[in-house]
Amino acid sequence: MAAHQRERNHRSLPVNPSSESRKQKNGASWTFLSNHAHVLVCLAKDPMARLRDIAESVGITERGVFRVVSELEEGGVIHRIKEGRRNRYEIDTTGHSRHPLEPDRTVGSLLSLLLEPTEAEALGLAPLAR
Repeated sequence: MAAHQRERNHRSLPVNPSSESRKQKNGASWTFLSNHAHVLVCLAKDPMARLRDIAESVGITERGVFRVVSELEEGGVIHRIKEGRRNRYEIDTTGHSRHPLEPDRTVGSLLSLLLEPTEAEALGLAPLAR
């Protein structure tokens, strides 16, 4: 596939401002979701996303994204599939939460809350009413 075709097919992820500017903008220095959840949302939105793009969107280093992706893969939440020189990530939406407060919640139920309806449907999830 030609480079221009890859670029056309590649969905861009939103860019997260640095933590310093985010702190100044809304007065908060924390978020409700972990980096693991943010990375998972990025992969749900774009299964072919580059770690560099995810890092920029989440606001962490590329090395941090690599660690999170490795942990998600080790936990069976995602599966990495090599396609040429790129990776494609598949999410196991049936996997359960790893925290004792939400033992019956699945990865899919979390993503249904966080994704746009069309993005949830692309993963085979029933979108939640907003």
